[in-house]
Amino acid sequence: MGDTLEFNEIYQEVKGSWNDGRLRFSKQNVVYKSSKTGKVDSIPAGELNMAQWRRVCLGHGIKLGTSTGHIYKYDGFRDTDFEKISEFFKTNYKVELAEKDMCVKGWNWGTAKFSGPLLSFDINDNTAFEIPLSNVSQCATGKNEVTLEFHQNDDTEVSLMEVRFYVPPSQSDERQDPVEAFAQNVLSKADVIQATGDAVCIFKELQCLTPRGRYDIRIYPTFLHLHGKTFDYKIPYTTVLRLFLLPHKDQRQMFFVISLDPPIKQGQTRYHFLILLFSKEEDINLTLNMSEEDVERRFEGKLSKNMSGSLYEMVSRVMKALVPSTNIHSGAQCITCSYKASSGLLYPLERGFIYVHKPPVHLRFEEISCVNFARGTTTTRSFDFEIETKQGNQYTFSSIEREEYGKLFDFVNAKKLNIKNRGFKEGMKGKIDEYSDSDDDQHDAYLERMKAEGKIREEGNDSDDSDGGSDESFNPGEEDDDIAEEYDSNASASDSSDEGSESEDESAKKKKAKKAKVVKEKKEKKPRKEKKQKDTGGPKRPMSAYMLWLNSSRERIKADNPGISITEISKKAGEMWRQLGKDEKEKPNRILQEQTLVTSDSGEEKLPFNRQKSRTDPDSWRMAVYLDQDVT
Repeated sequence: MGDTLEFNEIYQEVKGSWNDGRLRFSKQNVVYKSSKTGKVDSIPAGELNMAQWRRVCLGHGIKLGTSTGHIYKYDGFRDTDFEKISEFFKTNYKVELAEKDMCVKGWNWGTAKFSGPLLSFDINDNTAFEIPLSNVSQCATGKNEVTLEFHQNDDTEVSLMEVRFYVPPSQSDERQDPVEAFAQNVLSKADVIQATGDAVCIFKELQCLTPRGRYDIRIYPTFLHLHGKTFDYKIPYTTVLRLFLLPHKDQRQMFFVISLDPPIKQGQTRYHFLILLFSKEEDINLTLNMSEEDVERRFEGKLSKNMSGSLYEMVSRVMKALVPSTNIHSGAQCITCSYKASSGLLYPLERGFIYVHKPPVHLRFEEISCVNFARGTTTTRSFDFEIETKQGNQYTFSSIEREEYGKLFDFVNAKKLNIKNRGFKEGMKGKIDEYSDSDDDQHDAYLERMKAEGKIREEGNDSDDSDGGSDESFNPGEEDDDIAEEYDSNASASDSSDEGSESEDESAKKKKAKKAKVVKEKKEKKPRKEKKQKDTGGPKRPMSAYMLWLNSSRERIKADNPGISITEISKKAGEMWRQLGKDEKEKPNRILQEQTLVTSDSGEEKLPFNRQKSRTDPDSWRMAVYLDQDVT
């Protein structure tokens, strides 16, 4: 055996990604060089005090421990490498390479053991998995629960975001909370933002809309600490993108919005915005926990040691001083609208739009592809404002009052945003006064659809008209009386009694002024026929087959059922009628033909008849005769 052992294609795990490289064992040290980054890790031979041989996903691996508390793991060995590596360790390092089995039962309950920088989860004294505590970025505690969040590696396709441990209450030692003890062990080795020193200032019990709850905000020089009853958040100032100070619609409250990237996490929920709500009437006297010289040197006159004013002004002022790379974007006016299922406020800002608060949306002008003004889907007294981004996402803010249209259109036009229906909207804006009540001055998709359906019905009913039908084509651009009467009060403008006296030229002029566009001339409508009065002395409709059969069978039913009542006669007759065959039911009700009454040679009427008035000659009468002569 030589003085060194070298292995190629050996992998080292770094924040969830496997980096391959070369591993060399020599008498003086253990050296690993990453092929990807070129980084070289050297472990002095005198510091090695532990070595384990384990079966892992990439074959076999070696776990090395040093006297300084560091742990190194290398995977990718073959089964035949165990003997020569074990012999080399015994000879040169005086360390035994012990075989260690991993637990593969798949249980989710076991024992958490802290060994230096590692948290190992053991089941029956066998390790199921290990967590390097240096990869932990956040540790949050709840009731009997500890949540670990991890630093993310951009080189990995799949990243582990968090792990939750349930810690049952301990009955042995009531003085120490097992959850807090677990969290302290994690924080002692984790790469977590630690609060070193005292906070610059503290704001107590601030109302937070996102995430919802009451939080104490501790302002530290490098990060913001939100402390609530359930969750704690440490937000570095480097993750703050923008600050917004927005007045509420009622002018009595203020929103303070902090935009974050990366967002804070609560379980599976990501919060890209931190939204605080303040009352304008709430004042505060603030004293910074710093000397006047330190305040002057650090903040250069932006803050003073003693300050007083509205609470929202103090919070925004302190945040602006601590995050110098951001400006506070303020909105003067807002628009009440709905986004998805919630109602909120849309603020047109100098460089974009922001919607608060559920869910908050911020759209910069530079990422907006186009906007569109759409008619409200439920009522004509509101409209929708649609924004489409260059990435293809569409945001629809609905139920905006029509009074806001003119101001919003002027704002969008001044910002030179691309408006999908600019030509139509500008023409409409010149004719209406901040949305007019008249539906004739603006496009109405519902009314046009109703007109199209009316055209189909009119074409289908041409053959059924008593006057032979009309050859007029239905023009969707013209007003339809019935539809207008259904949709609004404009039906009175097209009274049928006046249409007959109007000429084609006058009608065309009126339509041109009304629609502001050329409409194909329509033939003059014929005046509607007046509804005829019902002739009370005229003949009645012939009886149905059932009534004819009932009249002929009524006496027989009474004879077969002595003492039967009138209602029971109808019930009994219905049962008997249902039992009759088709031929027997059709027997008393044959097809009627219009012909003169047939009489016998003796002059007596041969068949019963019903009188009907003639359509052609109202003074003459014609007879409808039953062809079936068996009817009595």
